[in-house]
Amino acid sequence: MHTALLIDDDVEFCVLVQQYLEPEGFTIAVAHDGLTGLERALSGPFDLAIIDVMLPDILGFELLRRLRERSTMPVLMLTARGDDLDRILGLEIGADDYLPKPFNPRELAARLRAILRRTHRTADSPPPTAARLRVGDVELDRATRTVRRGDAPVQLTSVEFALLDTLLSSAGQVMTRETLVRTILGREFSPFDRSIDVHVANLRRKLGTLDGNERIKGIRGVGYLYARTEPQGQ
Repeated sequence: MHTALLIDDDVEFCVLVQQYLEPEGFTIAVAHDGLTGLERALSGPFDLAIIDVMLPDILGFELLRRLRERSTMPVLMLTARGDDLDRILGLEIGADDYLPKPFNPRELAARLRAILRRTHRTADSPPPTAARLRVGDVELDRATRTVRRGDAPVQLTSVEFALLDTLLSSAGQVMTRETLVRTILGREFSPFDRSIDVHVANLRRKLGTLDGNERIKGIRGVGYLYARTEPQGQ
């Protein structure tokens, strides 16, 4: 069973989500306002949080911003359908993924499982080829799920960690956007979905440049490349 915190002021909606997700292997706790939800998210052991953008006391974006100051808990944002600004803003602040309302409950369960796969290795997952990856001054430790740039730790969300792992593992090779969407976000690629681009932008910002150059190069119309030497596993 996985534990999720649902923060949404629509009581009927929360009941419906609970009724669908609990038979799917999720234990759902509920908060109906942002401040209560933030307190519960920071105090309780949850595998992830589901946060609605529109809350009665503070916007879901502000809740996410405050949560990210103290926690890297995976977060799925619920946004209004067709509001691309909301989706991009949520991802920029640190959401792992988003889902526009109204949605198919099966898609919600699929998105949640994709997030959990990035943060928890399942029992039948093959062991990683190396516990650590180091490319230049960036080192990623798969066992502890930590990243360092030189001597400084870098705090990443679950999707940013998975993205960096994939790019470092293929340093010097172009990874298509389609491959990254399927591998990292766990869904089919859509040319209109800019989620992976926002996650790359966030990762670039957190890693900074090296000698004034971007570590992650964008290849127009194709994808991205970590422009360093081949990664070294340890």
